[in-house]
Amino acid sequence: MLIRNVRPWGGDPADLDVRDGRIAAVLPHDPARPHDGASIDGRGRLAMPSFSDVHCHLDSNRVGLPFRPHTGKPGVWGLAMNDRAHWREDPPVAERATGLLGRMIAHGTTRVRSYAQIDADSGLERFEGVLAAKEAHQGRAEVEIMAFPQAGLLLEKGVPQLMDQALSSGAAVVGGIDPCTLDRDPVRHLDVVFGLAERHQAPVDIHLHEPGHLGVYSTDLILERVRALGMQGKVTLSHAYELGGVDEATTRRLVEEFAELDVSMTTIAPAQQANALPLADLTRAGVRVGLGEDGQRDYWSPYGNGDMLDRTWQLAFTNRYRQDELIEHCWAVASRGGHTLLDPTVPRLASTADRPGVAAGDAADLVLVDGDSVAAAVMDRGTDRTVIHAGRIVAAGLQLVG
Repeated sequence: MLIRNVRPWGGDPADLDVRDGRIAAVLPHDPARPHDGASIDGRGRLAMPSFSDVHCHLDSNRVGLPFRPHTGKPGVWGLAMNDRAHWREDPPVAERATGLLGRMIAHGTTRVRSYAQIDADSGLERFEGVLAAKEAHQGRAEVEIMAFPQAGLLLEKGVPQLMDQALSSGAAVVGGIDPCTLDRDPVRHLDVVFGLAERHQAPVDIHLHEPGHLGVYSTDLILERVRALGMQGKVTLSHAYELGGVDEATTRRLVEEFAELDVSMTTIAPAQQANALPLADLTRAGVRVGLGEDGQRDYWSPYGNGDMLDRTWQLAFTNRYRQDELIEHCWAVASRGGHTLLDPTVPRLASTADRPGVAAGDAADLVLVDGDSVAAAVMDRGTDRTVIHAGRIVAAGLQLVG
């Protein structure tokens, strides 16, 4: 396939020669260039690496359903119980998850890490719904499923055993959540998480909402496990809103230890960015950071719409970025940053000026989108998009193809 007349990362007009699912060459645009395969007219649009949503909950979304008032109580447990009280009132999980995943692909996401809730109430039902969505869109996107104990591992009987079953049935990542404030026994919680990871040779992703010093305490326990068990490159911390709000020395230490132990992070671009570890500092240190949309239009929150370009804007906005380089960096995090979480062998971002994903040798996972510049595309979030996965068009004009 030849993709004619596009501007990689907003640069000069070029033609992209795509073969065997990868970009074989980036050539100066030539309207008369012959080609032995299909040809796409890029019409001068930007050619950008497609998005990697590495923190979403396909199983809990209500995108496309009638809006309902928010009834959740504060705190993780209160919100989880609100979801438990209502989720069966909606269409089956497989139907909702398949619909949202299709919408995400149509808007430009071709790599996904989705949580699948495992608890005493739903058993494996929600995991099986996410697995069905993954199978429904096979060939359009790469989907990695995490077995996630949303209501904790220790508060209800049988949850570790259900996690074990999910990991034997297609889940690829072991989830954990708030070892201190939810399960209130961080040692036992982490024993279960890392025990499952060892048994299934799986990576770990831990939700961390814990405040200030308590969040740092849980993080230090996790870092001890990483070091002792040789889990470098296999552990992700999600959210971790408060780790940068204790003091400057702790912030520096955590950034350095994350880099040393190759502990990655995901963010959902929350409003409370003031106490988060600084995004630019993490990138400069070599820490892998990815972006996700979290729950979308669900019983936790009314926010989220399946469009990672929208969330890229939010990442720039909540970090108070105005310079073009930093706004473009948000797209790099939303694309290559997340890709490195899913595949640690992929070269990570080296600086806020790094613009990967559209060079010869890169996977042909692309979004063609209208915009005068990358920063303009993030601000305007246009709808004239063509989505390419593994060298094949999977969506155009926000509609799935094929």
